[in-house]
Amino acid sequence: MAYSAAILARAKARLAAAREQNAQDDAARIGAIYERLPRLRQIDLELQKTAAKVCAAAFRAGEDPSETIRQLKDENLRLQQERDWILESEGVDPDDLEQTAVCPRCGGSGYLGARMCECLAELCRQEQKKELSTLLGAGRESFDRFRLDYYPAEYDPDLGTSPREIMKKVYERAVRYAQSFAPGARSLLFSGATGLGKTFLSACIARTVADRGYSVCYVSAEALFADFEQQKFRPREGEDVTRKYLACDLLILDDLGTEMTTQFTIAALYQVVNTRLMESRATIVSTNLPVGELDRRYSAQIASRLLGAYTLYKFSGKDIRMLQKSMARPTEDAGR
Repeated sequence: MAYSAAILARAKARLAAAREQNAQDDAARIGAIYERLPRLRQIDLELQKTAAKVCAAAFRAGEDPSETIRQLKDENLRLQQERDWILESEGVDPDDLEQTAVCPRCGGSGYLGARMCECLAELCRQEQKKELSTLLGAGRESFDRFRLDYYPAEYDPDLGTSPREIMKKVYERAVRYAQSFAPGARSLLFSGATGLGKTFLSACIARTVADRGYSVCYVSAEALFADFEQQKFRPREGEDVTRKYLACDLLILDDLGTEMTTQFTIAALYQVVNTRLMESRATIVSTNLPVGELDRRYSAQIASRLLGAYTLYKFSGKDIRMLQKSMARPTEDAGR
């Protein structure tokens, strides 16, 4: 999973801290045993010197090392027997004198060869969830809090059905998408007026996909374009603040159309959309703009990709924020 550099750095820092704490715990445990049983410490020190003594005897010029090596083996066996007797008589588990690894698979390095170990991947998932919680708020965005009763159940002749039926299908498709997401999944375009739940369902997808271990970037259009502007005009040495938008498993671009549109933002949007399509990386774009306005607001090339290569989810109904306000209800589960 292509986690952002910031998330990976925080996860590696936590793993390093865990290794350090683990080493301190090992040293304290082993030190306490040796303090209680100083003869055990002497034996272990002597046993550690055995290999060096054997090598010295083998390379000693002009001497036959056989007898010396035999004596060392006998001494080593005697020390080992004494050690076993002390451990048994004092009720010490031999494993308590061993250094332990913070992760039994990778030893605490975080990698198995070139592949990220599950220990580091789990820390990345945790750091990503923290980041999403910061961006999304208190964490109310879950599929089981989506309210279909906010959408009119009356038949609409212009729609050929009711807004509630449309949103029921949108909701079910969004759930399936999040629960079955895998790299190379199709991209989605959420289109509809303000207050119909596009941001809420986007956030539900983000949390579910992130919980399943995939890297997710959730960003407003305004924030994304600001990062691209900074990278082009005010870059920081050794830092690319836009790379995460191109490399993550799932990019969610919220509120497209609310930003000030310039030639620069159009070029940046084309780079994001086109690059991710070419590399088969999934993107979800939500917009209040009517689909027919996309080519006028941006370009025919961008509109062609959004309408041709993305799956369109059309949101329908009335502004849920206004409904909630009129009903004076305290929660705002689906009204974003």
